Amino acid sequence: MKRDMDLIRELLLKLEALPIPPIGFSMIRSDEPEMQVEGYTVPQIDYHLLLIEQAKLISADGLDVLGMAIGPGTAFRSVSWSGHDFPDSVRSPDVWDKTKTAAAKVGGYTVDILVATAKAYAQQKFTELLHGQR
Repeated sequence: MKRDMDLIRELLLKLEALPIPPIGFSMIRSDEPEMQVEGYTVPQIDYHLLLIEQAKLISADGLDVLGMAIGPGTAFRSVSWSGHDFPDSVRSPDVWDKTKTAAAKVGGYTVDILVATAKAYAQQKFTELLHGQR
């Protein structure tokens, strides 16, 4: 299965909106309504939740017992610092579309490249707004 950055963006936006107790965690499952993304199947969502965890975009450290998973789904404590950077940089649909267009021209990209590209567009937009305020 190919990595789909649109799905990763959508899932991170959903994950950051989840209410998590300050000293707790939640088991998130790809078949739960709050994790559903239109146009994607449960196996696709499940795979991308695994990718998000592997990329350390969410924190789930220490949520196993003797090296065994503690239940079905993905253990979710919080979105990590870098996990917040990605959706924060591509939250605007306009910035996300421009970022994807630029990345497609390059032919390949990582989360870091997408974030850097999105930040450049956001900085450009911020500069334009700032100069328009004078």
